Amino acid sequence: MTHQSREIHLAQRPVGVPAPEDFALVETEVPEPADGEILVRNHWMSVDPAMRGRMDDRPSYAEPFQIGQPLHGGAVGEVIASRSDRHAVGDLVLHGLGWRDLALLPGKRAAPVDASVAPEQAFLGVLGMPGLTAYAGLVRVAKVQEGDVVFVSAAAGAVGSAVGQMARQLGASRVIGSAGGPEKARHVVEDLGFDACIDYKAGRVRKQLKEHAPDGIDVYFDNVGGEHLEVAIGALRMRGRIAICGMISQYNATEPPAGPRNLVRLIQIRGTIQGLLVLDHGDLRDEFIDRVGAWIRDGVLRYDETVVEGLEHAPDALRDLLAGKNTGKMLVHVAG
Repeated sequence: MTHQSREIHLAQRPVGVPAPEDFALVETEVPEPADGEILVRNHWMSVDPAMRGRMDDRPSYAEPFQIGQPLHGGAVGEVIASRSDRHAVGDLVLHGLGWRDLALLPGKRAAPVDASVAPEQAFLGVLGMPGLTAYAGLVRVAKVQEGDVVFVSAAAGAVGSAVGQMARQLGASRVIGSAGGPEKARHVVEDLGFDACIDYKAGRVRKQLKEHAPDGIDVYFDNVGGEHLEVAIGALRMRGRIAICGMISQYNATEPPAGPRNLVRLIQIRGTIQGLLVLDHGDLRDEFIDRVGAWIRDGVLRYDETVVEGLEHAPDALRDLLAGKNTGKMLVHVAG
């Protein structure tokens, strides 16, 4: 017996911003599970900035997507057939085969989802990879300390919004965000509880950060790169720390961007910059779920979602994400 499914394939490698013709919606047949496998009907799939990098054929921490093959990424769904002793039919699971209706995979590559803790799609956002990225970046990479002044870019996005709120719970004395547009900046302050938020579209980042952090910053959590990174280096106080999570400002660039021009300041202040990849911090997952789950239950950590309906619109969701049109986690509602 086989099952009808749809998949989004990479039709060709994008040049700059991904275009509709770079993707293909393909009908396919999926077989019944073999020994140790499960078949999952995806309910939700994640859309993440790093997916753009994997569309290019160049060395990175993960293999590039292949032309003519389905894309993949985080997804949550219901097990509809199982030959694995790890998961029963009806279980909700988290796995890595998004961008399709049905996912066939080894049971050992799926993790159970407890929808009593939070809605199932939250395990793709605040309780999933973006949330763990924020937590690991703060506690292990930037080593946030009591009294720190923390600056985070893309503060209305899935990672940035979590960073600011978690920093507050971890003892930061002041949290400053950066977002694009007055509505996002208002949301970051009024809804998420940041002390201030720069609207980078309204003026120079350097001038605005100086207004909100006249004495400098201790931690910068970078999701953007470019001008924000250079400004943050200039604002670092003694032994300041920068965690580099992403550089969305240059993901669609066709030419290499210029690097920050003020790296010498790191010598003067004994500052550090360290790259952050969530794959290195899986050992924090249980601690993260316990701690962040409690913050959600206590109402001190809020999360937002931008939902695009229908698998066929997943490429549009990715383009919107790269253009900064989302607030919070970008999700595609596939079914359920």
